[in-house]
Amino acid sequence: MGIAGIKTEILNILEGLKDRLFSLSCDFYHNPETGLKEYKTSAASVNILNEFNFKIEKGVAGLETAFMARFGSGRPSISFLVEMDALPQIGHGCGHNISGIASIGAAIAVSKIISKTGGSIVVLGTPAEEIGVGKIAMIKAGLFDGLDCAMMTHPSSKRIVSRIFLGLIRLNLHFKGKPSHASAYPEEGINALDAVIQTFNAISALRQQLRSDVRIHGIITDGGVAPNIIPEKASASFYVRAKDLETLYSVKEKVLNCARGAALATGCQLAVEEGADMNAPLKMNRALADTYRRQLEFLGIKEDEFPLDKNAGSSDIGNVSHVLPTIHPHIVLRRGINIHTREFADATITEDGKNALMEGAKCLALTATELIMDKEAMERVKLDFAEAMKQVFLLS
Repeated sequence: MGIAGIKTEILNILEGLKDRLFSLSCDFYHNPETGLKEYKTSAASVNILNEFNFKIEKGVAGLETAFMARFGSGRPSISFLVEMDALPQIGHGCGHNISGIASIGAAIAVSKIISKTGGSIVVLGTPAEEIGVGKIAMIKAGLFDGLDCAMMTHPSSKRIVSRIFLGLIRLNLHFKGKPSHASAYPEEGINALDAVIQTFNAISALRQQLRSDVRIHGIITDGGVAPNIIPEKASASFYVRAKDLETLYSVKEKVLNCARGAALATGCQLAVEEGADMNAPLKMNRALADTYRRQLEFLGIKEDEFPLDKNAGSSDIGNVSHVLPTIHPHIVLRRGINIHTREFADATITEDGKNALMEGAKCLALTATELIMDKEAMERVKLDFAEAMKQVFLLS
């Protein structure tokens, strides 16, 4: 059977799985779990893969909810990434109940035909994407070693195969002053909250001299205990983003200088804590993206025209793209709605959600099949990655 016949078979398999997959996605919506607490979500993902005879390893990379599921043997070895975590208070406003299940559906479909095509597939359950933890821990544990590429889809308001992901550094700034009665003895206090406020003001001025791709945004996480007590401790949490690592590290230092200046001006002590590991900018693989685009054409689906660098976010998928060829296409959930909202979460359990889920599963499964069966396509992906890696980035 040729590649066209195999692709038709895959689509038929996924059509038979459609209701099962959508039901699982809805279950995840009704039982949202935040990063590193995806116990039910991970267990349900493992259970369905186990049902289809995948070899499962649970609790990999020292993360309770992470898993690895394998089917087949030999090369190429294609990996599907399963994001599982929800957002605090909002639930699945990022749509991981769609993206994760799309990867699982694609993996099951490819497993049904892999005896005819050869190669292997690996499903990686990657926890805590929202806090940038899971994939990085799994990279360090060597779980991406021996794989030829990684892929997943993500629901959105637009259909985009390639887009920029910004690098991200998380900074937690802790200021310590001296408490005193705010009215009776203000001269004896050192106000830690003033240091936090001065930091925000300095960063606001800094933004005028930054490139358009740079993002700095933060919140006050501790501002004191009562208005009549000069705050002894105050803290703020900031995200610093940029599209290349050189700029990212440069802006990080400028933000820290803003905090150091605020500490000096107010007489406070400053302690800096970096939250989690840095999320690297995404290295785009044009050959892999083109392979995915061919599947859109095969299905008669049109990609949206949209600037690569508009509405850019960050993810630990960027770190994966520095160790092997990676794609993260966006599929349409519903036009005119934005991620990280309750409206977006609610849309995932509608007919639009089912359609987005199936588009993702189909495109991923067809892409993997073409890469397994077409050696030249796989070779182009590897050459593109090798070329991109000539631009050396320091990830530590």
